[in-house]
This record gives sequence, structure tokens and C-alpha cells, in this order.
Amino acid sequence: MKTRFITTLFIFISLFCFAQTKTNTDDQAIRKSMVYFVNTIKYKKLDQTVDSIYPKFFTIVKKDQFTQMLNMTYNNPFVKIDVLDMKFISVGKPELIEGENFSISSYYLKLKADVSSMSEEMKKSISEMLTKKYGKGTVEYLAKERAYVINAPMKMVAVSKDKKNWKVVFADKEYKKQLEKILPKKILDKL
Repeated sequence: MKTRFITTLFIFISLFCFAQTKTNTDDQAIRKSMVYFVNTIKYKKLDQTVDSIYPKFFTIVKKDQFTQMLNMTYNNPFVKIDVLDMKFISVGKPELIEGENFSISSYYLKLKADVSSMSEEMKKSISEMLTKKYGKGTVEYLAKERAYVINAPMKMVAVSKDKKNWKVVFADKEYKKQLEKILPKKILDKL
């Protein structure tokens, strides 16, 4: 009886440890994909940025339109935007839905927007737009550098069929209507 109890306990502990390892492996793979995505933006490798996006996203936004938007945002001569840092808040446990794994991640993306070539009126307009998008207290103007620093709270959904190769899609609430066409309701309800 004692041997049986010890054997059962050993099996339970082994299964528990394996489950923890599997979760950590998933977590690491998702983080790695998201960091890669952010780094492609940081280093202006925008073709690689596009390759990191969940392919179904391009059924709602044309690939060339998205690439053009990235170029206008990150290669804009009037507002130079640099990615300074990325900090994870949480990485959700992957959920298997209709043959694909979905994980919702929250993070802070710290950006710097150099607006030195803009007029005061345009700077004010940019400040209002950034504050509206990212929230009060997340946008700071550095007068000496003539730049805004944005500590943007963000969400992203990572998607994979094999839990090894993850693609990402922004999970902004403002795009929720479009995301309904490509993400399962169960995931959308959590955004």
C-alpha cells in the first residue's frame, strides 16, 4: 500500500513538472516571436515585420497597404519614431481552437517620437492624438530633445499551429470589429 502511494505520488509530481516545463516552453516561444517582431520594427526591417504577421490578417488589410503604413510610420522624415524598450506584463496560456493555438499577451512598448521638425501647433496635435490613443500619463514631452516618449500599453495575439512558429497580430480594441473576421470569438471576448 505504501509503495503504491509513493509510486502514485511520484507519477503525479512527474506529470506536474512536465506540464510546467511545457508551459514555460510555450511562454518562451511566444515571447521570442514577439521580441523578434518588435526588433524588426526597431531596426527598420519592415519586410521581416510583415513576415511576422498572422497571414489571415492580410485578408482584412492588404499586405502592400500594411507595408506602406509601416513605412509611413517608421520611415517618416517628419516624425522619427524609435522603439526604446519592450516589457512583458503577461503571456497567456495557449488555447487550441479549430486547429490553431492562440495566446494573448500584454506588454509595454516604449517609443520615442522626435518631432523637432514640426511646428508648435503640429506638436500639440500630435500630443493630443498620442494621449487619446495610449491614455493620459503615458505620453511625456522632452523639451530639450523635442521628442515625445510614449510608454504604450499594448496587447497582441500570437497564433501557431505547431506551438513552435508563432505569428502575431495587434489586438487593439479599435480594430476589434475587423479582428472578428480572423480571430475566434473566445479570444476576442478576452481582449
